[in-house]
Amino acid sequence: MTADRFFDEMTGAGEDIRQPYAHYHQWFSQQDADRLDKKSREAEAFFRRSGITFNVYGQADAQERLIPFDLVPRILGSQEWARLARGIEQRVAAINAFIHDIYNRQEILRAGRVPVELIANNDAFLPQMIGFTPPGKVYTHIVGTDLVRTGEGEFYVLEDNARTPSGVSYMLENRETMLQMFPELFSKIKVKPVSDYPKNLRKSLAACAPLSAGTKPSIAVLTPGIYNSAYFEHSFLADQMGAELVEGHDLRVLDGHIAMRTTQGYKRVDVLYRRIDDNFLDPLTFNPESMLGVPGIMDVYRAGNITIANAPGAGIADDKAIYSYMPDIIEFYMGEKAILKNVETWRCGEPESLKYVLDNLADLVVKEVHGSGGYGMLVGPAATKAEREAFAEKLRARPGNYIAQPTLSLSTVPIFVDKGLAPRHVDLRPFVLVSPQGINIAPGGLTRVALTEGSLVVNSSQGGGTKDTWVLED
Repeated sequence: MTADRFFDEMTGAGEDIRQPYAHYHQWFSQQDADRLDKKSREAEAFFRRSGITFNVYGQADAQERLIPFDLVPRILGSQEWARLARGIEQRVAAINAFIHDIYNRQEILRAGRVPVELIANNDAFLPQMIGFTPPGKVYTHIVGTDLVRTGEGEFYVLEDNARTPSGVSYMLENRETMLQMFPELFSKIKVKPVSDYPKNLRKSLAACAPLSAGTKPSIAVLTPGIYNSAYFEHSFLADQMGAELVEGHDLRVLDGHIAMRTTQGYKRVDVLYRRIDDNFLDPLTFNPESMLGVPGIMDVYRAGNITIANAPGAGIADDKAIYSYMPDIIEFYMGEKAILKNVETWRCGEPESLKYVLDNLADLVVKEVHGSGGYGMLVGPAATKAEREAFAEKLRARPGNYIAQPTLSLSTVPIFVDKGLAPRHVDLRPFVLVSPQGINIAPGGLTRVALTEGSLVVNSSQGGGTKDTWVLED
């Protein structure tokens, strides 16, 4: 790919500054490069002091890292965001309806819009959830929808994160850092705030509490512990919400409810924002060797005495093979066409698709259907012939475990480098809260940026960084 194939969000397809960036570019052009370089180092020091790190699995020599932060914001106009927000809301509502249907009447399967075997043979499908509806009929309390852009008004959904989406703490800290470093910018440019996310998160979770919880439900965040890659976020969100941060050994079943250990004895928990996977949630129901969960919590859950966010089994909706059916899912439940496009997807479990993918590996991105964090994937154009051949063997051995997509011409946003500004590829993860009271979308989200020139992999675990994301006021 050549640079002129990519849409730059600051300059568009040419050299003229796009309207959302007009005021920022004017400000930037008046700044001293040495000052900006100093501010960039200050941001790194701030992140280090605040403990804003993530863990890298499998790398003993680099267990904790700072996520690199770039001080050039990604800016979206108010009308751009309004269309995105409508599409995201439509998609998230359809996902919630789909999960409820799959675990109850299964009308979409009977209608033939989604293959039965795609559900029945799916590791993310939990038979234990059949016939059970969570409080408020909400399965996906927190959703992270990954978006990419290829041109003016051309946005695609790359994937849906309906299990335990992470990254919102970086969205909040990125904004706080920018406010501290460049307060004058926010007096010149009116940017929608994101600081109310923790308050909205608590309000949204409380609205999903069981009926027995009363008017002031107790909320706790369940973490696997300090060695988890996203522990900083677990601790940060608990603190910001005024909720307790607990581990599995802090919880027990008591009088038909879940209770957490406190200095005053055990206190009932009404809503548990869990940041552990389904398989580790209850050793009596799932993995018997799990030390991270709470024995018996699924019995309490099915009795209607606790809300678990997100609901067990919600991962059926962010399976990458199910993703390929999202346009049908949206039309089936919402009665309208999808506002946001899917990326063309080949399901490798289908013989014709597998043949096409094997014949075109050099041009495709291949992903595990349950993969995340940029692991277990092949970026065909960036891989060597030997890497593609090795991956082809994996495909032939377990074709149903993979999907493939074209290598999109992801948009770029400038980053600050020694010589000024340089374009780098980005994606966007807006964060969505769902409750019986409605759907709330934080304006903006987390922009992840591939700091390596030419790279399309934005994941922090693969060397990516982050940017503050601005949505302009009208």
